[in-house]
Amino acid sequence: MGTVKSLDKEISHYLPRLSSRQKETVLTVVKTFAEEAETDRWKDKVFMAEMDRRFSEMESGKVKTYTLEEVEAEARQSYKKRKSKK
Repeated sequence: MGTVKSLDKEISHYLPRLSSRQKETVLTVVKTFAEEAETDRWKDKVFMAEMDRRFSEMESGKVKTYTLEEVEAEARQSYKKRKSKK
């Protein structure tokens, strides 16, 4: 996470130095990367096979799933326990 913050800072440092034309070019590159990252995962055969396997396990009942309410209740309990220890 620290690396991401330092990259963000470095990028932010250089942006004011760019002309409008250069900023448009950078924006085009960033949009291209974002679109590729979004669409590539659905074309990745290994990723899709893993998603299919997990979905099948969930549908068959082989894996226990949790509702949002169950997760929230567990999180509240955990928070209360941690808070009472202090």
